[in-house]
Amino acid sequence: MGLIRVVLADDHPIWRSGVRADLGPAFEVVAEASTAPEAIAAIIAAAPDLVVCDLHMPGGGGIAVARACAGQTRIVMLTVSEAERDLLDAVAAGAVGYLTKSTPPDQLRQGLLRAARGEPVFSPALASLVLGEFRRLAKASGGAQPISTREREVLQLVARGHSYREIGAELFISDKTVENHVRNILGKLHLTRKQELIRYALEHGIE
Repeated sequence: MGLIRVVLADDHPIWRSGVRADLGPAFEVVAEASTAPEAIAAIIAAAPDLVVCDLHMPGGGGIAVARACAGQTRIVMLTVSEAERDLLDAVAAGAVGYLTKSTPPDQLRQGLLRAARGEPVFSPALASLVLGEFRRLAKASGGAQPISTREREVLQLVARGHSYREIGAELFISDKTVENHVRNILGKLHLTRKQELIRYALEHGIE
């Protein structure tokens, strides 16, 4: 893909400056914001490919931004919080990714590249929280069309934040087959966005 246009939202200017420097040449910061309302206005005005957003900002924080704009662009939370509730609230609001501010620059860039392609991304340290939520929320599927064993495996790896390439390598199938499985799961569950798929996994105890 071409240059990825980014809105950067954080209430600390020095932090925004650091992230902007870490993004590298594949990204172009087209707007910055220090509050949720400013971020929402910037997203509407600039129509970015990606939003990198702090979870806790004045005006409702990243959750308010995701609720307002997740249907228009891909939103990744970049936060100090590793709290399970914050992670789950961000996913429920529509965020496609959740990365901690301790993420090394190279991993941040790779994660944001994947998010810009529409793949869910999480900091590796948060995978255990997601899987723990699977176990805690284990329950019936609520009448949804059953997913196959292979689809369940793919769904689990998507929820862990693996890329399609990584999932393909793990399951010995092609990237395209992984994409087809994701499409089939979304169809069976009547979902339209991959972050909604993650939310379904969390709510239905896929493990």
